[in-house]
Amino acid sequence: MLESTFQLPRIVRVRQNFPSRALPDVRGAVSAAMRTAAMDSRLARGSRVAIGVGSRGITNIDQIAKAVVDYWLAAGCAPFIFPAMGSHGAATAEGQADVLAHYGITEATMGCPIISNLEVVSLGRDANGIEAFLDKNAFDADGVMLIGRVKWHTDFAGEIESGLFKMMAIGLGKFAGAQRYHTYAYKLGLHHVIRSVGRQVLSSGKILGGLAILEDAYHQTAHLEAVPVENMEKREEELLALAKSWMGRLPFDLDILMLDEIGKNISGAGMDTKVVNRSVSGESNPWPGPRFERVFLRDLSSKSYGNAVGLGMADIIHDRLLAKVNWTPTRINSLTASTPGAIRTPVHFGSDFECLKTMWPTVGKLEEKEVTLGWIKNSLELTPCAFSENLLPEIAKNPTLEVLGDPETIEMDPQGNFLTSLFTAEDLAAAHH
Repeated sequence: MLESTFQLPRIVRVRQNFPSRALPDVRGAVSAAMRTAAMDSRLARGSRVAIGVGSRGITNIDQIAKAVVDYWLAAGCAPFIFPAMGSHGAATAEGQADVLAHYGITEATMGCPIISNLEVVSLGRDANGIEAFLDKNAFDADGVMLIGRVKWHTDFAGEIESGLFKMMAIGLGKFAGAQRYHTYAYKLGLHHVIRSVGRQVLSSGKILGGLAILEDAYHQTAHLEAVPVENMEKREEELLALAKSWMGRLPFDLDILMLDEIGKNISGAGMDTKVVNRSVSGESNPWPGPRFERVFLRDLSSKSYGNAVGLGMADIIHDRLLAKVNWTPTRINSLTASTPGAIRTPVHFGSDFECLKTMWPTVGKLEEKEVTLGWIKNSLELTPCAFSENLLPEIAKNPTLEVLGDPETIEMDPQGNFLTSLFTAEDLAAAHH
């Protein structure tokens, strides 16, 4: 019986060699971009400028935000930072300020006030009856600019997905807006709602523009562009197409994909749905790209602070992940987004071995030696990675893959848990060559 004879396969560690597009001087690139856009020419000296920063785990976000603050200070303005995040931080002002603080964005480090409040101002309704909202502190300022990463969205595909427009809608609308927008999106589609609300926010006359951040496949800061308000919609479409062309993926189909961790710092959905090929509504393999028959999650990132949105997209999870869930922010975040399927509790066991042994017979292969396994740290860190030894022929066909050593046994403790992670700090640093 498979139950009594199951053994883990040997694995091969592999480096995916993506093009590196890292900017050598991030703060310098921000300053240059801001000077080129000349947003300060729109305001008188002494003007109050509201700078919206979101909750995503963006590389160098503290350096980027500081450079933007310094630009406005040098222009003789009075900048302040506010959280531009709908229901994140457990939908409280204190929680959202804490999210920024975890990224190194505090009054002490930024040299300007951090003003977090959930109060909003109504901007009226569109033809579909969607009422748009704007953070009151931002509305009371003389001008508003956003700092946001432009990338694919985890819930839908469109010409505008996650970026400055989405921040104008769900971010600037705070919890009140996020609830309503996701409710409308259930029928109208999130793409439609983001565009419609974004246009309403633009018509308020408060938006100066935004700083668009693009990252490469290594999650490095690859492009920074200050986009003036007049060109935000069209330019974001162009930037999204560019970001999608840089997207990192796994190289082939797998029977079982194993991730060391999920978390809000990794993706708004806990794990990038277009990398792991899952839907927040529960569908398996809804996107173009490699297919994964089963997904196994081992843990929750400490930087997610208990928010376990995304665990429901897995087929099986380790008990250690379940034990770390803080259900208050997890429920608020998921239900605000109308995605209850993203927080359903999958099958779970107390050891890595038991989880894999349970999934192994469910992928449609009678011979256990034919089952293919892939292992990544999370949906952002796609290199180094590891694959079962039976994938060596596929690895050899791919010129972007570099084998890092001989096949090796996964070492376990007496309880069946992996003794050490394959993905040490040194491994990850070497990957970003």
